[in-house]
Amino acid sequence: MTAEIVTAKGTMKFDLYEKETPITVQNFAKLAKSGFYDGVTFHRVLKGFVLQGGDPNTKVGAKGQPGAGGPGYSINCETSAEKQYHDRGVLSMAHRGKNTGGSQFFVCMTRDMTKHLDGVHTCFGKITSGEEVIDDIREGDIIEKVIVHD
Repeated sequence: MTAEIVTAKGTMKFDLYEKETPITVQNFAKLAKSGFYDGVTFHRVLKGFVLQGGDPNTKVGAKGQPGAGGPGYSINCETSAEKQYHDRGVLSMAHRGKNTGGSQFFVCMTRDMTKHLDGVHTCFGKITSGEEVIDDIREGDIIEKVIVHD
């Protein structure tokens, strides 16, 4: 399974870890296919660390606190699966504590600043194309859509 995160700055393409992290991948795919991610922003961009998006509170007209939104449910972490290595271009599930992830995700910018996330956040994909887009994204940039291919 693959995914594309489409932005005005370009498209990032990812291989998803469907075998290793099926709960996280299926959740991400379900949300993407429903249009949940269309129009959300990268609400947290920390240079040399991560790009974070997936919060419905960042859509135009949303009323919730940006950075605090989700799909209305939580999923379990899959941090003991294979491929749990936060490196540049890795797609990982954001959360506010174990088993509290839902829709927010992040893309790692470097290994140096993200290795402490190994075993804490679920890595569920790795970039295969569009790596240069990682460095061009700024806080507030819109995710036009997320496309998942089975």
